[in-house]
Amino acid sequence: MARRTYNQFCATAKTLDLIGERWTLLIIRELLSGPKRFGDLHRSLPGLGTALLSSRLRHLEAEGLVQGAILPAPARTAAYELTEAGWELRPVVMAIARWGLRWAIDQPEEGEAFEPGWAVLGMQAIFDPEGAEGIDATYEFRIGHEVLHARIEDGEIDSRYGPADRPDAVISTTPEAFAEL
Repeated sequence: MARRTYNQFCATAKTLDLIGERWTLLIIRELLSGPKRFGDLHRSLPGLGTALLSSRLRHLEAEGLVQGAILPAPARTAAYELTEAGWELRPVVMAIARWGLRWAIDQPEEGEAFEPGWAVLGMQAIFDPEGAEGIDATYEFRIGHEVLHARIEDGEIDSRYGPADRPDAVISTTPEAFAEL
């Protein structure tokens, strides 16, 4: 299938030629929290078929935004991760998330998917650095089958998938209750 293009010599149009296709920014969103195996990407993007995911990943690799990786031990399996160029899209994705939290999201609609892991970047999008000055704490969130954590230190946040080393607090809840927050 031929890629669509705006066919304009403009930085915005050229960028949208690279990342404007459906699902592309959501794949980048998923990889912003660290390398992921194909199956993990597929599971965290409900509604995206495997053929289209493969196609989008090939496109992102060809454009230098995603590259193959090997997960560290004990997994040692093939995965995908962002390149430096891919990581530079982080502020774009975060700005879209902040805008969406303010203007596009209200209550979940019937049948809408929700993955607790999406909160990893959501926490970063709504984080208030000034309000967190002087705080040094690690929080672990157990939301259904997902485990993620956030480390706050001197007005900065680092939130990731997986358990925390030594959390100061552990919050356990259902995905439904967490979505209500």
